[in-house]
Amino acid sequence: MEWSTILRSQTILCSQMFRKPLRSRLSLPGTLRRSRIVDGGMTLLELILACAILMVLATAVVPLARVTVKRHKEDLLRYDLRQMRDAIDRFKDASDKGQIQVQAGTEGYPPDLQTLVHGVPLTGVVGKNIHFLRKIPMDPMTGTADWGMRSVQDDTDSTSWGGQDVFDVFSKSSGTALNGTKYSQW
Repeated sequence: MEWSTILRSQTILCSQMFRKPLRSRLSLPGTLRRSRIVDGGMTLLELILACAILMVLATAVVPLARVTVKRHKEDLLRYDLRQMRDAIDRFKDASDKGQIQVQAGTEGYPPDLQTLVHGVPLTGVVGKNIHFLRKIPMDPMTGTADWGMRSVQDDTDSTSWGGQDVFDVFSKSSGTALNGTKYSQW
């Protein structure tokens, strides 16, 4: 036998081994008929149904994810505002107790937010500063560290800063919170 014939017969034998299994069944009395077993993947209808179900589930999840992200940003905004307002109050308490020197006309409030970060010297102690904030936090709604400020001399609903001192801080975002209030009014 030639090598080419042997190779051809082995190739045919290997290709038959990796085909789908065959099974025999009786179709007519006394005759065997071979049919293929269908064990393949999904039909087109099953695939379309599975995709439709996944799309319905995805449309239900996306709004929930958006609300969750917005709620997280609102929590960060509340936390940052609380930290800065607490630092302003601690500055005011220290100035009222005479622990730090303040400028006349500021009524004991910091001149700007950077003063809370850089610190001010303690009275009666040489070379010792007191810091009220580690850094000015980023506004999660605007993505910047630019905050709206009010001084004691400004109106309570004023959106422009008079520049004398920092009595209060607020977000410059014009967005509306989940509870219906404006972020700038928090």
